[in-house]
Amino acid sequence: MAPPLSPRPLPSILLISLIPVASWFVIRPLLDPVPPLPALWASVGFSIFAFVAALYLVPALGPTFVKADLKGKDLLKVYSDPIPESQGLVCASIYILLLILFIPFSFSTSIASLSDSGSKIEGLLGAASLHHELSVYLSSLLSLLMATLLGFLDDVFDIRWRHKLPIPLIAAIPLLMVYYAEGGNTHVVVPIPLRPFLGLIVNLGPLYYLYMSLLSTFTTNSINILAGINGSEVSQALIIAISVIVNDLLYLPWPFDFRIPMHLLGNRIEVEVGGAWHAGMAYGSIELVDRHLFSLYFMLPLVGVCLGFMYHNWYPARAFPGDTLCYVTGMAFSVVGIQAHFSKTLLLFFIPQIFNFLLSCPQLFGIVPCPRHRVPRFVPDTNLLHPSKTVFDKRPPTWLASLTLRIFATLGLTELTIDPTSGIVLEATNLTILNFFLLRLGPMNEKKLVQILMCTQIAGSVLAFTIRYGLAGLVYDGDRR
Repeated sequence: MAPPLSPRPLPSILLISLIPVASWFVIRPLLDPVPPLPALWASVGFSIFAFVAALYLVPALGPTFVKADLKGKDLLKVYSDPIPESQGLVCASIYILLLILFIPFSFSTSIASLSDSGSKIEGLLGAASLHHELSVYLSSLLSLLMATLLGFLDDVFDIRWRHKLPIPLIAAIPLLMVYYAEGGNTHVVVPIPLRPFLGLIVNLGPLYYLYMSLLSTFTTNSINILAGINGSEVSQALIIAISVIVNDLLYLPWPFDFRIPMHLLGNRIEVEVGGAWHAGMAYGSIELVDRHLFSLYFMLPLVGVCLGFMYHNWYPARAFPGDTLCYVTGMAFSVVGIQAHFSKTLLLFFIPQIFNFLLSCPQLFGIVPCPRHRVPRFVPDTNLLHPSKTVFDKRPPTWLASLTLRIFATLGLTELTIDPTSGIVLEATNLTILNFFLLRLGPMNEKKLVQILMCTQIAGSVLAFTIRYGLAGLVYDGDRR
Protein backbone atom coordinates (compact mmCIF):
# COMPACT_ATOMS: atom_id res chain seq x y z
CA MET A 1 0.00 0.00 0.00
CA ALA A 2 1.37 3.40 -0.99
CA PRO A 3 2.17 5.85 1.83
CA PRO A 4 -0.30 8.70 2.33
CA LEU A 5 0.31 11.80 0.23
CA SER A 6 1.94 14.45 2.42
CA PRO A 7 2.09 18.21 1.76
CA ARG A 8 5.15 19.54 0.00
CA PRO A 9 7.78 21.06 2.31
CA LEU A 10 7.80 24.82 2.78
CA PRO A 11 11.23 26.25 3.69
CA SER A 12 11.02 28.93 6.39
CA ILE A 13 13.89 30.84 4.80
CA LEU A 14 11.61 31.64 1.85
CA LEU A 15 9.10 33.35 4.11
CA ILE A 16 11.78 35.20 6.08
CA SER A 17 13.52 36.48 2.94
CA LEU A 18 10.54 37.43 0.76
CA ILE A 19 8.44 39.32 3.32
CA PRO A 20 11.04 42.13 3.80
CA VAL A 21 11.54 42.38 0.03
CA ALA A 22 7.80 42.67 -0.59
CA SER A 23 7.44 45.21 2.21
CA TRP A 24 10.21 47.36 0.74
CA PHE A 25 8.50 47.44 -2.68
CA VAL A 26 5.22 48.49 -1.05
CA ILE A 27 6.79 51.21 1.11
CA ARG A 28 9.22 52.55 -1.52
CA PRO A 29 6.62 54.78 -3.31
CA LEU A 30 6.08 56.66 -0.02
CA LEU A 31 9.75 57.58 0.35
CA ASP A 32 11.74 60.41 -1.23
CA PRO A 33 12.81 60.57 -3.96
CA VAL A 34 9.60 59.19 -5.43
CA PRO A 35 10.42 56.58 -8.10
CA PRO A 36 8.92 56.71 -11.59
CA LEU A 37 5.55 54.92 -11.73
CA PRO A 38 5.30 54.54 -7.93
CA ALA A 39 2.11 52.45 -8.00
CA LEU A 40 3.91 49.86 -10.12
CA TRP A 41 6.47 49.39 -7.35
CA ALA A 42 3.67 48.73 -4.88
CA SER A 43 2.06 46.28 -7.30
CA VAL A 44 5.31 44.30 -7.48
CA GLY A 45 5.38 44.16 -3.68
CA PHE A 46 1.79 42.96 -3.47
CA SER A 47 2.60 40.33 -6.10
CA ILE A 48 5.33 38.92 -3.87
CA PHE A 49 2.89 38.91 -0.97
CA ALA A 50 0.41 37.04 -3.21
CA PHE A 51 3.02 34.39 -3.98
CA VAL A 52 3.91 33.89 -0.31
CA ALA A 53 0.25 33.85 0.81
CA ALA A 54 -0.76 31.24 -1.79
CA LEU A 55 2.32 29.17 -1.02
CA TYR A 56 1.54 28.93 2.69
CA LEU A 57 -2.26 29.24 2.91
CA VAL A 58 -3.18 26.52 0.40
CA PRO A 59 -1.68 23.66 2.46
CA ALA A 60 -2.81 25.29 5.71
CA LEU A 61 -6.46 25.49 4.64
CA GLY A 62 -6.55 22.24 2.68
CA PRO A 63 -7.65 20.04 5.65
CA THR A 64 -10.54 22.45 6.30
CA PHE A 65 -11.82 21.89 2.76
CA VAL A 66 -11.47 18.12 3.18
CA LYS A 67 -13.54 18.24 6.39
CA ALA A 68 -16.20 20.20 4.50
CA ASP A 69 -16.27 17.35 1.95
CA LEU A 70 -14.67 19.54 -0.71
CA LYS A 71 -12.28 16.79 -1.68
CA GLY A 72 -11.69 14.45 -4.55
CA LYS A 73 -9.67 11.53 -5.83
CA ASP A 74 -7.04 11.97 -8.48
CA LEU A 75 -8.43 9.93 -11.38
CA LEU A 76 -5.01 9.49 -12.96
CA LYS A 77 -3.22 8.00 -9.96
CA VAL A 78 -3.06 4.57 -8.33
CA TYR A 79 -3.68 5.97 -4.84
CA SER A 80 -7.02 7.20 -3.53
CA ASP A 81 -5.94 9.78 -0.94
CA PRO A 82 -8.48 12.60 -0.53
CA ILE A 83 -7.13 15.78 -2.12
CA PRO A 84 -8.66 19.17 -1.24
CA GLU A 85 -10.65 20.67 -4.09
CA SER A 86 -11.84 24.21 -4.82
CA GLN A 87 -8.50 25.66 -3.73
CA GLY A 88 -9.09 28.31 -6.35
CA LEU A 89 -11.26 29.94 -3.68
CA VAL A 90 -8.16 30.47 -1.52
CA CYS A 91 -6.23 31.88 -4.48
CA ALA A 92 -9.10 34.15 -5.53
CA SER A 93 -9.51 35.47 -1.98
CA ILE A 94 -5.81 36.34 -1.76
CA TYR A 95 -5.85 37.91 -5.21
CA ILE A 96 -8.92 40.11 -4.70
CA LEU A 97 -7.92 41.16 -1.17
CA LEU A 98 -4.52 42.37 -2.37
CA LEU A 99 -6.13 44.21 -5.31
CA ILE A 100 -8.34 46.01 -2.78
CA LEU A 101 -5.38 46.90 -0.55
CA PHE A 102 -3.60 48.25 -3.61
CA ILE A 103 -6.30 50.90 -4.32
CA PRO A 104 -4.68 53.79 -2.34
CA PHE A 105 -1.38 53.42 -4.18
CA SER A 106 -2.87 54.00 -7.60
CA PHE A 107 -6.00 56.04 -6.95
CA SER A 108 -5.35 58.10 -3.81
CA THR A 109 -4.87 61.82 -4.49
CA SER A 110 -2.47 62.07 -1.56
CA ILE A 111 -0.13 59.47 -3.01
CA ALA A 112 -0.60 60.73 -6.56
CA SER A 113 0.37 64.25 -5.39
CA LEU A 114 3.75 62.96 -4.24
CA SER A 115 4.90 63.14 -7.84
CA ASP A 116 3.66 66.71 -8.33
CA SER A 117 6.51 68.33 -6.44
CA GLY A 118 8.86 67.96 -9.38
CA SER A 119 8.57 67.39 -13.07
CA LYS A 120 5.73 65.25 -14.34
CA ILE A 121 6.43 61.57 -14.21
CA GLU A 122 5.75 60.00 -17.57
CA GLY A 123 2.82 57.62 -17.63
CA LEU A 124 1.49 58.51 -14.16
CA LEU A 125 -2.25 58.99 -13.87
CA GLY A 126 -3.29 62.57 -13.31
CA ALA A 127 -5.40 63.37 -10.25
CA ALA A 128 -8.25 64.61 -12.45
CA SER A 129 -8.78 61.16 -13.94
CA LEU A 130 -8.47 59.22 -10.70
CA HIS A 131 -12.21 58.97 -10.06
CA HIS A 132 -12.88 57.70 -13.57
CA GLU A 133 -10.10 55.13 -13.31
CA LEU A 134 -11.25 54.13 -9.83
CA SER A 135 -14.79 53.40 -11.04
CA VAL A 136 -13.36 51.20 -13.80
CA TYR A 137 -11.08 49.45 -11.29
CA LEU A 138 -13.93 48.82 -8.82
CA SER A 139 -16.22 47.44 -11.52
CA SER A 140 -13.43 45.06 -12.48
CA LEU A 141 -13.11 43.94 -8.85
CA LEU A 142 -16.86 43.39 -8.69
CA SER A 143 -16.73 41.17 -11.77
CA LEU A 144 -13.89 39.19 -10.19
CA LEU A 145 -15.91 38.78 -6.98
CA MET A 146 -18.92 37.53 -8.94
CA ALA A 147 -16.70 35.15 -10.91
CA THR A 148 -15.37 33.78 -7.61
CA LEU A 149 -18.88 33.25 -6.26
CA LEU A 150 -20.14 31.60 -9.44
CA GLY A 151 -17.03 29.44 -9.73
CA PHE A 152 -17.41 28.18 -6.18
CA LEU A 153 -21.11 27.45 -6.78
CA ASP A 154 -20.03 25.45 -9.82
CA ASP A 155 -17.61 23.48 -7.66
CA VAL A 156 -20.28 22.75 -5.04
CA PHE A 157 -23.19 21.91 -7.36
CA ASP A 158 -21.11 20.37 -10.20
CA ILE A 159 -22.99 22.16 -12.98
CA ARG A 160 -23.03 20.41 -16.35
CA TRP A 161 -21.16 21.91 -19.30
CA ARG A 162 -24.22 22.91 -21.29
CA HIS A 163 -25.41 24.99 -18.32
CA LYS A 164 -22.09 26.47 -17.20
CA LEU A 165 -21.09 27.93 -20.57
CA PRO A 166 -23.18 31.14 -20.18
CA ILE A 167 -22.38 31.62 -16.47
CA PRO A 168 -19.48 34.06 -17.08
CA LEU A 169 -21.94 36.43 -18.74
CA ILE A 170 -23.39 37.11 -15.29
CA ALA A 171 -19.99 37.95 -13.84
CA ALA A 172 -19.27 40.32 -16.74
CA ILE A 173 -22.39 42.45 -16.11
CA PRO A 174 -20.72 44.96 -13.70
CA LEU A 175 -17.83 45.36 -16.12
CA LEU A 176 -20.12 46.06 -19.07
CA MET A 177 -22.47 48.36 -17.16
CA VAL A 178 -19.69 50.65 -15.95
CA TYR A 179 -18.07 50.52 -19.38
CA TYR A 180 -21.34 51.84 -20.83
CA ALA A 181 -21.89 54.41 -18.06
CA GLU A 182 -18.38 55.79 -18.57
CA GLY A 183 -18.98 56.15 -22.32
CA GLY A 184 -16.65 53.35 -23.32
CA ASN A 185 -15.36 53.29 -26.88
CA THR A 186 -17.19 50.99 -29.33
CA HIS A 187 -15.27 51.99 -32.47
CA VAL A 188 -12.86 49.61 -34.18
CA VAL A 189 -10.22 50.18 -36.84
CA VAL A 190 -11.07 48.41 -40.09
CA PRO A 191 -8.40 46.19 -41.70
CA ILE A 192 -6.87 47.63 -44.87
CA PRO A 193 -8.53 45.15 -47.31
CA LEU A 194 -12.03 46.09 -46.03
CA ARG A 195 -11.61 49.86 -45.94
CA PRO A 196 -12.95 50.45 -49.47
CA PHE A 197 -16.25 49.00 -48.24
CA LEU A 198 -16.43 50.03 -44.55
CA GLY A 199 -14.13 53.02 -44.21
CA LEU A 200 -11.30 53.57 -41.71
CA ILE A 201 -13.32 53.23 -38.48
CA VAL A 202 -16.62 51.48 -37.75
CA ASN A 203 -18.84 52.00 -34.71
CA LEU A 204 -20.10 48.55 -33.68
CA GLY A 205 -22.41 49.92 -30.99
CA PRO A 206 -24.35 47.10 -29.25
CA LEU A 207 -22.38 44.50 -31.21
CA TYR A 208 -19.24 45.58 -29.35
CA TYR A 209 -20.92 44.78 -26.02
CA LEU A 210 -21.92 41.40 -27.40
CA TYR A 211 -18.29 40.87 -28.38
CA MET A 212 -17.09 41.76 -24.89
CA SER A 213 -19.65 39.39 -23.35
CA LEU A 214 -18.50 36.55 -25.57
CA LEU A 215 -14.86 37.40 -24.75
CA SER A 216 -15.48 36.95 -21.02
CA THR A 217 -17.31 33.69 -21.71
CA PHE A 218 -14.47 32.37 -23.84
CA THR A 219 -11.53 33.33 -21.63
CA THR A 220 -13.23 31.75 -18.62
CA ASN A 221 -14.46 28.52 -20.17
CA SER A 222 -11.50 27.92 -22.48
CA ILE A 223 -9.15 27.41 -19.53
CA ASN A 224 -11.76 25.27 -17.78
CA ILE A 225 -12.21 23.03 -20.82
CA LEU A 226 -8.49 22.38 -21.13
CA ALA A 227 -8.15 20.68 -17.75
CA GLY A 228 -7.96 17.27 -16.16
CA ILE A 229 -4.27 16.75 -15.42
CA ASN A 230 -2.13 18.10 -12.60
CA GLY A 231 -0.96 21.64 -13.23
CA SER A 232 -2.87 22.19 -16.48
CA GLU A 233 -5.22 25.00 -15.44
CA VAL A 234 -2.78 27.04 -13.38
CA SER A 235 0.05 26.66 -15.92
CA GLN A 236 -2.17 28.02 -18.70
CA ALA A 237 -3.16 31.02 -16.58
CA LEU A 238 0.45 31.62 -15.53
CA ILE A 239 1.90 31.61 -19.04
CA ILE A 240 -0.90 33.78 -20.46
CA ALA A 241 -0.49 36.28 -17.59
CA ILE A 242 3.27 36.46 -18.15
CA SER A 243 2.66 36.99 -21.87
CA VAL A 244 0.29 39.88 -21.11
CA ILE A 245 2.88 41.38 -18.74
CA VAL A 246 5.59 41.23 -21.42
CA ASN A 247 3.21 42.94 -23.85
CA ASP A 248 2.44 45.64 -21.25
CA LEU A 249 6.12 46.29 -20.57
CA LEU A 250 6.63 47.22 -24.21
CA TYR A 251 4.41 50.28 -23.67
CA LEU A 252 6.01 51.64 -20.49
CA PRO A 253 8.52 54.51 -20.36
CA TRP A 254 12.09 53.27 -20.34
CA PRO A 255 15.26 55.35 -19.79
CA PHE A 256 16.89 53.65 -22.79
CA ASP A 257 15.71 52.78 -26.26
CA PHE A 258 16.29 49.98 -28.74
CA ARG A 259 14.87 48.84 -32.05
CA ILE A 260 13.15 45.60 -32.95
CA PRO A 261 13.87 44.63 -36.59
CA MET A 262 10.25 43.73 -37.41
CA HIS A 263 10.97 44.07 -41.14
CA LEU A 264 12.39 40.56 -40.88
CA LEU A 265 8.83 39.38 -40.15
CA GLY A 266 7.25 41.26 -43.03
CA ASN A 267 6.62 44.63 -41.34
CA ARG A 268 7.58 47.66 -43.41
CA ILE A 269 9.25 49.54 -40.55
CA GLU A 270 11.33 48.88 -37.48
CA VAL A 271 9.70 49.23 -34.06
CA GLU A 272 11.42 51.64 -31.70
CA VAL A 273 10.94 50.85 -28.01
CA GLY A 274 11.81 53.15 -25.12
CA GLY A 275 13.36 56.57 -24.94
CA ALA A 276 12.60 59.44 -22.60
CA TRP A 277 9.54 60.68 -24.50
CA HIS A 278 8.50 57.67 -26.53
CA ALA A 279 7.04 55.86 -23.48
CA GLY A 280 7.92 52.52 -25.00
CA MET A 281 5.66 51.65 -27.91
CA ALA A 282 3.08 54.15 -26.63
CA TYR A 283 4.95 56.87 -28.59
CA GLY A 284 4.30 59.55 -25.98
CA SER A 285 0.66 58.64 -25.33
CA ILE A 286 0.07 58.88 -21.58
CA GLU A 287 -3.39 57.36 -22.07
CA LEU A 288 -1.88 54.25 -23.64
CA VAL A 289 0.71 53.98 -20.87
CA ASP A 290 -2.07 54.22 -18.28
CA ARG A 291 -4.00 51.41 -19.97
CA HIS A 292 -1.08 49.03 -19.79
CA LEU A 293 -0.29 50.08 -16.22
CA PHE A 294 -3.89 49.17 -15.40
CA SER A 295 -3.27 45.76 -16.96
CA LEU A 296 -0.07 45.28 -14.99
CA TYR A 297 -1.87 46.05 -11.73
CA PHE A 298 -4.10 43.02 -12.34
CA MET A 299 -1.59 40.67 -13.96
CA LEU A 300 1.34 40.96 -11.54
CA PRO A 301 -0.59 39.71 -8.45
CA LEU A 302 -2.19 37.02 -10.63
CA VAL A 303 1.26 35.69 -11.54
CA GLY A 304 2.20 35.65 -7.85
CA VAL A 305 -0.92 33.70 -6.86
CA CYS A 306 -0.52 31.24 -9.74
CA LEU A 307 3.15 30.60 -8.93
CA GLY A 308 2.34 29.91 -5.28
CA PHE A 309 -0.53 27.58 -6.10
CA MET A 310 1.37 25.80 -8.86
CA TYR A 311 3.86 24.53 -6.28
CA HIS A 312 1.06 22.49 -4.71
CA ASN A 313 -0.82 21.64 -7.91
CA TRP A 314 2.22 20.35 -9.78
CA TYR A 315 2.49 16.60 -10.41
CA PRO A 316 1.65 14.79 -8.20
CA ALA A 317 -0.91 17.37 -7.04
CA ARG A 318 -1.55 18.07 -3.36
CA ALA A 319 -4.40 20.46 -4.15
CA PHE A 320 -6.96 20.89 -6.92
CA PRO A 321 -7.99 24.33 -8.22
CA GLY A 322 -11.61 23.51 -9.02
CA ASP A 323 -13.62 25.69 -11.38
CA THR A 324 -13.15 28.73 -9.13
CA LEU A 325 -9.58 29.36 -10.28
CA CYS A 326 -10.57 29.03 -13.94
CA TYR A 327 -13.42 31.52 -13.51
CA VAL A 328 -11.28 34.10 -11.71
CA THR A 329 -8.25 33.89 -13.99
CA GLY A 330 -10.44 33.95 -17.10
CA MET A 331 -12.34 36.99 -15.83
CA ALA A 332 -9.06 38.73 -14.96
CA PHE A 333 -7.92 38.32 -18.56
CA SER A 334 -11.25 39.68 -19.82
CA VAL A 335 -10.93 42.67 -17.49
CA VAL A 336 -7.53 43.73 -18.82
CA GLY A 337 -8.41 42.94 -22.43
CA ILE A 338 -11.56 45.06 -22.30
CA GLN A 339 -10.49 47.90 -20.01
CA ALA A 340 -7.01 48.29 -21.51
CA HIS A 341 -8.38 47.93 -25.06
CA PHE A 342 -6.16 45.15 -26.39
CA SER A 343 -8.71 42.33 -26.65
CA LYS A 344 -7.45 41.21 -30.08
CA THR A 345 -3.90 40.90 -28.76
CA LEU A 346 -5.24 39.05 -25.71
CA LEU A 347 -7.02 36.50 -27.90
CA LEU A 348 -3.74 35.78 -29.69
CA PHE A 349 -2.35 34.50 -26.37
CA PHE A 350 -5.21 31.98 -26.33
CA ILE A 351 -4.20 30.18 -29.53
CA PRO A 352 -3.96 26.72 -27.85
CA GLN A 353 -7.30 27.33 -26.11
CA ILE A 354 -8.91 28.38 -29.40
CA PHE A 355 -7.67 25.18 -31.04
CA ASN A 356 -8.94 23.11 -28.12
CA PHE A 357 -12.32 24.87 -28.19
CA LEU A 358 -12.79 24.33 -31.93
CA LEU A 359 -11.73 20.71 -31.51
CA SER A 360 -14.18 20.26 -28.61
CA CYS A 361 -17.15 21.97 -30.28
CA PRO A 362 -18.81 18.76 -31.60
CA GLN A 363 -18.90 17.36 -28.07
CA LEU A 364 -19.66 20.63 -26.27
CA PHE A 365 -22.68 21.30 -28.48
CA GLY A 366 -24.05 17.76 -28.46
CA ILE A 367 -23.21 16.65 -32.00
CA VAL A 368 -20.97 13.92 -30.59
CA PRO A 369 -21.74 12.39 -27.16
CA CYS A 370 -19.73 14.08 -24.41
CA PRO A 371 -18.88 11.93 -21.37
CA ARG A 372 -18.75 13.49 -17.90
CA HIS A 373 -14.95 13.32 -17.87
CA ARG A 374 -12.87 13.57 -21.02
CA VAL A 375 -9.52 13.25 -19.25
CA PRO A 376 -7.01 10.82 -20.75
CA ARG A 377 -7.26 7.14 -19.79
CA PHE A 378 -4.82 6.04 -17.09
CA VAL A 379 -3.18 2.58 -17.20
CA PRO A 380 -1.96 1.77 -13.67
CA ASP A 381 0.39 -1.05 -14.77
CA THR A 382 2.52 1.29 -16.89
CA ASN A 383 1.69 4.64 -15.23
CA LEU A 384 1.02 6.02 -18.72
CA LEU A 385 -1.84 8.00 -20.16
CA HIS A 386 -3.69 6.97 -23.33
CA PRO A 387 -6.39 8.82 -25.29
CA SER A 388 -9.81 8.35 -23.70
CA LYS A 389 -12.72 7.39 -25.91
CA THR A 390 -16.41 8.04 -26.32
CA VAL A 391 -18.23 4.78 -26.99
CA PHE A 392 -21.41 4.45 -29.06
CA ASP A 393 -22.68 1.44 -27.16
CA LYS A 394 -26.31 2.50 -26.66
CA ARG A 395 -27.05 3.76 -30.14
CA PRO A 396 -25.05 4.39 -33.32
CA PRO A 397 -23.92 7.95 -34.09
CA THR A 398 -26.15 10.21 -36.13
CA TRP A 399 -25.18 10.98 -39.71
CA LEU A 400 -23.94 14.41 -38.61
CA ALA A 401 -21.83 12.93 -35.81
CA SER A 402 -20.45 10.27 -38.13
CA LEU A 403 -19.60 12.84 -40.81
CA THR A 404 -17.94 15.15 -38.27
CA LEU A 405 -15.86 12.35 -36.77
CA ARG A 406 -14.76 11.07 -40.17
CA ILE A 407 -13.62 14.57 -41.19
CA PHE A 408 -11.72 14.96 -37.92
CA ALA A 409 -10.17 11.51 -38.37
CA THR A 410 -9.03 12.45 -41.90
CA LEU A 411 -7.33 15.52 -40.40
CA GLY A 412 -5.63 13.35 -37.76
CA LEU A 413 -7.55 14.95 -34.88
CA THR A 414 -9.23 11.77 -33.63
CA GLU A 415 -8.99 8.02 -34.06
CA LEU A 416 -12.04 5.93 -34.91
CA THR A 417 -12.96 2.32 -34.33
CA ILE A 418 -15.24 1.25 -37.18
CA ASP A 419 -17.31 -1.91 -37.51
CA PRO A 420 -15.74 -3.81 -40.47
CA THR A 421 -19.06 -5.13 -41.72
CA SER A 422 -21.47 -2.23 -41.30
CA GLY A 423 -18.98 0.65 -41.42
CA ILE A 424 -20.60 2.23 -38.36
CA VAL A 425 -18.37 4.19 -35.97
CA LEU A 426 -18.13 2.27 -32.68
CA GLU A 427 -15.61 4.42 -30.77
CA ALA A 428 -13.78 7.72 -31.14
CA THR A 429 -11.09 9.36 -29.05
CA ASN A 430 -12.43 12.34 -27.11
CA LEU A 431 -11.98 15.67 -28.82
CA THR A 432 -9.52 17.53 -26.59
CA ILE A 433 -6.02 18.81 -27.18
CA LEU A 434 -4.69 16.51 -24.45
CA ASN A 435 -6.07 13.43 -26.21
CA PHE A 436 -4.76 14.86 -29.48
CA PHE A 437 -1.24 15.04 -28.01
CA LEU A 438 -1.48 11.43 -26.82
CA LEU A 439 -2.84 10.35 -30.19
CA ARG A 440 -0.05 11.97 -32.20
CA LEU A 441 2.87 11.58 -29.77
CA GLY A 442 1.94 8.27 -28.17
CA PRO A 443 1.26 7.30 -24.54
CA MET A 444 3.19 9.23 -21.90
CA ASN A 445 3.10 9.94 -18.19
CA GLU A 446 1.09 12.81 -16.75
CA LYS A 447 4.06 15.01 -15.93
CA LYS A 448 5.39 14.88 -19.49
CA LEU A 449 1.93 15.63 -20.88
CA VAL A 450 1.55 18.82 -18.83
CA GLN A 451 5.08 19.85 -19.85
CA ILE A 452 4.10 19.46 -23.51
CA LEU A 453 0.99 21.53 -22.81
CA MET A 454 3.12 24.28 -21.27
CA CYS A 455 5.55 24.24 -24.19
CA THR A 456 2.58 24.53 -26.55
CA GLN A 457 1.28 27.51 -24.57
CA ILE A 458 4.69 29.20 -24.71
CA ALA A 459 4.97 28.52 -28.45
CA GLY A 460 1.50 30.01 -28.85
CA SER A 461 2.61 33.19 -27.08
CA VAL A 462 5.70 33.46 -29.30
CA LEU A 463 3.46 33.09 -32.34
CA ALA A 464 1.10 35.70 -30.88
CA PHE A 465 3.89 38.28 -30.56
CA THR A 466 5.03 37.47 -34.10
CA ILE A 467 1.54 38.06 -35.46
CA ARG A 468 0.86 41.16 -33.36
CA TYR A 469 4.09 43.03 -34.03
CA GLY A 470 5.08 41.52 -37.36
CA LEU A 471 2.36 40.17 -39.57
CA ALA A 472 -0.31 42.59 -38.32
CA GLY A 473 1.40 45.26 -40.42
CA LEU A 474 0.00 43.51 -43.49
CA VAL A 475 -3.61 44.31 -42.54
CA TYR A 476 -3.23 47.39 -40.30
CA ASP A 477 -1.17 50.52 -40.88
CA GLY A 478 0.25 53.09 -38.44
CA ASP A 479 1.31 52.19 -34.91
CA ARG A 480 -2.09 50.51 -34.29
CA ARG A 481 -2.55 51.99 -30.85
